[in-house]
Amino acid sequence: MSHPHAEETDNSHACGCDHGCSAEPIASAVARPEPAGIPVFRIPTMDCAVEEGEIRHALAKLPGLRSLSFQLGARTLAIDAPTESIAQALEAIRKAGFKPTPISESAGHDDEHDHHGHSHGGRFALPEGLPRYVLALILALGAESLAFFAPPTLIVSGLGMALSAAAIALAGFSTYVKGWAALRHWRLNINALMTVAVTGAFLIGQWPEAAMVMALYAIAELIEARSVDRARNAIKGLLDMSPEKAEVRQADGTWAERLVQSVAIGAMVRVKPGARVPLDGVIATGSTSVDQSPVTGESIPVDKLVGDPVFAGTINTTGMVEIQVSSAASGTLLARIIHAVEQAQGSRAPTQQFVDRFASFYTPAVFGLALAVCLLTPWLLDWSWMQAIYKALVLLVIACPCALVISTPVTLVSGLAAAARRGILIKGGVHLEGARKIKAIALDKTGTLTQGKPELVATEILPGDQKEAQVLRWACDLARHSDHPVSKAIAQGLDIQGNGQLEGFTALPGRGIEAQSNGLQLILGNHSLIEERGLCSAQIEARLAAHEAQGRTVTLLASSDQVLAIFAVADRIKESSRQAIAELHALGVASVMLSGDNAATARAIAKEAGIDDARGNLLPEDKLAAIEEMQQRHGYIAMTGDGINDAPALARADIGFAMGGAGTDTAMEAADVVIMNDDLRRIPETIRLSRQTQAILRQNIALALGIKAVFLLLALFNGATMWMAVFADMGASLLVVFNGLRVLGARP
Repeated sequence: MSHPHAEETDNSHACGCDHGCSAEPIASAVARPEPAGIPVFRIPTMDCAVEEGEIRHALAKLPGLRSLSFQLGARTLAIDAPTESIAQALEAIRKAGFKPTPISESAGHDDEHDHHGHSHGGRFALPEGLPRYVLALILALGAESLAFFAPPTLIVSGLGMALSAAAIALAGFSTYVKGWAALRHWRLNINALMTVAVTGAFLIGQWPEAAMVMALYAIAELIEARSVDRARNAIKGLLDMSPEKAEVRQADGTWAERLVQSVAIGAMVRVKPGARVPLDGVIATGSTSVDQSPVTGESIPVDKLVGDPVFAGTINTTGMVEIQVSSAASGTLLARIIHAVEQAQGSRAPTQQFVDRFASFYTPAVFGLALAVCLLTPWLLDWSWMQAIYKALVLLVIACPCALVISTPVTLVSGLAAAARRGILIKGGVHLEGARKIKAIALDKTGTLTQGKPELVATEILPGDQKEAQVLRWACDLARHSDHPVSKAIAQGLDIQGNGQLEGFTALPGRGIEAQSNGLQLILGNHSLIEERGLCSAQIEARLAAHEAQGRTVTLLASSDQVLAIFAVADRIKESSRQAIAELHALGVASVMLSGDNAATARAIAKEAGIDDARGNLLPEDKLAAIEEMQQRHGYIAMTGDGINDAPALARADIGFAMGGAGTDTAMEAADVVIMNDDLRRIPETIRLSRQTQAILRQNIALALGIKAVFLLLALFNGATMWMAVFADMGASLLVVFNGLRVLGARP
């Protein structure tokens, strides 16, 4: 859905670090297979959005280029271009300082330059490369000890330099490779800054400190990368909820285990008690109770009978059932949730956009300050050249914007993951941030405030020329051709076999349905439609008023000249709706109900739910106008509906909440936020999560900028060494990462 506040896509921050600080999908470590024939390459040194942007720029003029598909978590790139252009693409990538390798040659192992060595399995195993970095730290400490305790002889100096050089080589090989590549292309990222700072420190005789800087940087960066993986794995963990194999019934009636990817739509699978459902489907045999919390966030298992839908990743708790598969493995609700959340993490929230823009100016500014300190302070402040150079090198380390850049995506990803775990699918960081600003919310009635399963409670056949049985058959046939819950209730309540005489069905959005029977025009619709056709009378109005006063929804069957029957349907309000409205009011959010039902019914339901205002007899365009009026009066507005009839209003609202995402494709497409279990209490929960996320974002930015400012002043006034600057920079990065991860543990 497009809004005026749609996210920007600029990736111009200047971090270039190795810990996944990108504003791009931080949880996309689960690489999805590319279509056959499109070559995929592993680029071990492609770590974040800056380097992705550099590769895109290098390939911008590639002849015949159709698309580039980046998976930053897996460090892969799929190039959709003519075969003859692939070689040119690889050469352009190499000239940009990267080393692409065909995925078939590199799958399953890390490149020697990929010094993270982190897996995505979710366990904090010993990171690959850590022993090498620990050895580098020991060598650096040895060099520091020699410089501090041993007499400054030629042999001691030579040994100290050798230990320092060995430490730098062990810890900094990857940094140097990327740093020199960045410098050759005039790119100021962290690898370039560290390369210049460490080399400069070594050359001016500060070799113990150069070694310590590189060792501390490598170890802290490795720890940080592992911490960021927690945010990545929070979404990847959803994928692990779906079994890899399913018991499938064979042609001869026997059962055999098959990979879920090979199970066809329509196949019959068997799920035993305690097992997870492998694929989306409909129960064909048996009954059970299903724990749907992994998908919808519901805490109580749901009873399932023959004909009821079940979803991959949910848990069959009681009886054995046979399920007819309705979706392929790649199209299950769980797979779509994962894909939607990954796409959401690729969007750029306002805070993220601000931080990235700030960082793109901050790094060159501090670099310029370092250059000025190096060249001007010997003349202006009478510093020695060695002192000026050293201070400039310290400033280069401080210029790294890692902590600032990583402060937002980790927090936003954690918020998106925390919401997904509770059955709230937020389709972008912009909406996670925006939910805190909601001032008023418009709510649809059927399926949102109410159960969405209305029942036919009264039927009145009006005097006329038509037989009662014929009138009821017409009503049942018309009702069966509508997806509206009220129509379904009428069809189910009447349960009459149709005579097949109706034809020319036409949907009348927000009003009803129309058809013909042997030249007789028939309509089944609401009060507004009957008034529009001029068929209402004082007698009918009185009958309708009696039903509407009881909170019933009234539907009428009419021909072109008279009303034939009245059907009253009642839909009970959800218990959770009252609590949700009370929570919204406690958060300072006003509530308005927008319903297509008559005004009396709308007022009755609104009063029962505790809603501030109720408006009835609204067509889709009327709901749209109501949203625009609410925006003028309140400001930031949310709309809640089923994602189908309310699509225009959902699209116009600042944030659209779709209820009933489990099984509703349209809802997932139309709304900004999908509530998977129809529980309205998830909306105030989303607002609270948004407010908590925003508070942590502000804390992280304040931490990152505050620590930078302190060490910038210390460096200028003789109070900070280079290794202290590295320690502070990486310490700040770790602080903001761990602070951002707190959102994952946020309580409902």
